[in-house]
Amino acid sequence: MNKKIIILLLFVLLIIIAKFFEIDSYFTFENLKSQQSILADFVENNYLVTVIGFILIYIVSVAFLIPIATVLTLSGGFLFGTLFGAVFVNIGATLGAVLAFLFARYIVGNKVQEKYASKLEKFNKELEENKFQYLFSLRFLPIFPFFLVNFFCGVTHVDLRTFFITTSLGIIPGSLVYTYAGSQLATINAIEDIFTKEMLFAFVLLALLMLIPVAYKKYKAYKQKESTK
Repeated sequence: MNKKIIILLLFVLLIIIAKFFEIDSYFTFENLKSQQSILADFVENNYLVTVIGFILIYIVSVAFLIPIATVLTLSGGFLFGTLFGAVFVNIGATLGAVLAFLFARYIVGNKVQEKYASKLEKFNKELEENKFQYLFSLRFLPIFPFFLVNFFCGVTHVDLRTFFITTSLGIIPGSLVYTYAGSQLATINAIEDIFTKEMLFAFVLLALLMLIPVAYKKYKAYKQKESTK
């Protein structure tokens, strides 16, 4: 059997297993709130083990599309504080994203690029010229699911280095917001209390700011084209 098919089947099987055993049901905001004292005591007595376990769980959840990232990020803030929590979240999320990126590239990315090379030529050129701005914008905008961006980038010509940089830096604002909220867990009654309209506006504004250089470059090119007519 083809190696790619075997890897794809294993990937799908792991996702099915995670869904079948409802692993995500254990990682809920309600459980986090109810287990505060137990978790705090465990971290105090097993700090290094907790850090390693936390990062590994985050990597697996991102790589295998288990929808528990929000609760995990809150947990990071509660267990380790805002700053260290954000660092551990960043490590886990970035490494998990890299695995998803490499998986998408290996399974379908190269084949898609080869098959539709001529049709994707303009898209690839545009992405190459403005890759940092576009990828940072995708990371800042919460309307684009994290896992979807990982797989999308794996299908494009984006290089691993650029993907790694834009992921690790681009998720810092969101990580800090949620780890800070996690550090104040006792004052939060629901996840909805964290993500307000004002915060959404701030992230959208941040994403748009990243696109200003792209818009200016296109405007400048348009003006030059018009002047030569």
